Amino acid sequence: MADVNGTGSDVKTGQKTSIRHRLYTGTGAFDIVGARKKWYIVFALLIAVCIGSIGIKGFNLGIEFEGGTQIQMPAQGAEGPISEDDAKEVFGDALGEPASEAQLVGVGAAAAVQIRSNTLDAAQVAQVKQALFEQFQPLGANGQPSGDVISDSAVSSSWGEEISEKALIALLVFLVLVSIFLALYFERWMAVAALVALVHDIVVTAGVYSLIGFEVTPATVIGLLTILGFSLYDTVVVFDKVKENTRGLLGLTRRTYAEAANLALNQTLMRSINTSIIALLPVLGLMVVGYVLLGVGTLQDLALVQMTGMLAGVLSSLLLATPLLVDLKMREPAFQQQAAKVRDRRANAARRTAERGGTDSAEADSDADDDFDAGDDEALASELRKEKAYAAAASVPNRTPKATERRSGAKPTGKRKR
Repeated sequence: MADVNGTGSDVKTGQKTSIRHRLYTGTGAFDIVGARKKWYIVFALLIAVCIGSIGIKGFNLGIEFEGGTQIQMPAQGAEGPISEDDAKEVFGDALGEPASEAQLVGVGAAAAVQIRSNTLDAAQVAQVKQALFEQFQPLGANGQPSGDVISDSAVSSSWGEEISEKALIALLVFLVLVSIFLALYFERWMAVAALVALVHDIVVTAGVYSLIGFEVTPATVIGLLTILGFSLYDTVVVFDKVKENTRGLLGLTRRTYAEAANLALNQTLMRSINTSIIALLPVLGLMVVGYVLLGVGTLQDLALVQMTGMLAGVLSSLLLATPLLVDLKMREPAFQQQAAKVRDRRANAARRTAERGGTDSAEADSDADDDFDAGDDEALASELRKEKAYAAAASVPNRTPKATERRSGAKPTGKRKR
C-alpha cells in the first residue's frame, strides 16, 4: 500500500513501488493537495504573466477584427511556384508599405497565395494586381497567364466585432448555466472552484496567444468556446469522486476532507491523463492534416487554441480546482472540528503504540492511521473481485437445472426435499 505522504513505499512490506504502479492503483501516493500552496504560487505567476502580456502587448488580431483588404492569386506562375514571401515583397515594392500577412492555402492545383493588408482604395488595389501579374504571371484554369485570376476582397472590422460580442454573450450564458448545474448537483464550493479553474483556462489560453503572437481569428474565438466543455468535464469527474469519498465524512474519524480529496485525485489521475492524451491526438491530427498538408489556415487557428486550452484545462482540474475546493471547505467549522478529531485519534493511537513498548515503524504507522491505508486496499481489491465476477458471469450462458435435465433425459430421483 502506498504511503499517503508520497513516499511510494508499501506499508506492509516496506518495498518501494514504481510511479506507474502508483498511478494505476490510485491509493493516494501523490500528495497533490498537500502541496497546494506550491501550485497556487505557480498558477498565480502564470496568470500574472498572461494578464501582463495581454495588457502590455495585446493581441495579434486578424483582418476580420481590424478590417482590411485581401488579395488572392494562384500559387503557380508562368515561371514556377509562387512563394508567399515573394508575393509579400512585390506587394511592399508596389505600395511602399509591407503587407500585414501572406500565406499559402490549399494544395495542388487549388493552392493559392493570400495577401492581407490594411484597407486599400481602388487605385492601390489595381496597382498591386498589376505588379503581381507582371512579376509572376499567374496561370488560369486554361494554363495560360491571366490577370483575372487575381481577386480582391474588402473585410469590415464590424464583422469581427459582431463575432466577439456574440462569443462573449455565449460565454456568459455558459458560465451562468454551469454555475447553476454545479451548485445543484454538487455544492456551492465545488461550483466556485470549477469556475475559478475555468477562468484560469481562458486567461492562460488568451495569454499564450498574446505572448507568442498567434493571430486571433474567428476560428480562434470558436475554438476558445469549445475548450470550456473539456475543462469542466475533467473537473466534474474529479469532483464526483471527491463527493463519493467524502459522503458521511463528518461522522467519521478515518481521514480528513483534504486526505479524502487527495485520494479522489489519485483515483482519477490515470483516467485524466489517458483522456487528455486521447483528446489531444485528434487535435494534433487536425493541425498536421489541416494545416501542414492541406494548408488551411482556419484549421491551424482552431487546433492551436484547442491544444493550448486542453493542456491548461487538465492541469487546472488536477492541480488547482480540487486543492482550492479543499481550502474552501476547510473554512467551515464542521470540517475543522472533524479534522481535529482525526488528529486526536491518531495521536492517541500513536501514544498507545508507544506504551506497548514500541513496535516496528510499519506497524506503528498502521496503528496510528487506524486502517487508513489498509481500508483503501481492501476496498480496491473488493471492487476488482466484483468486476471479475461480473465479467465471468456475463460470459457464461444462463442454464437452469430443469432445462438441463430435460435435454439430457435424466429422470427425477423421487426423493422429496426436506
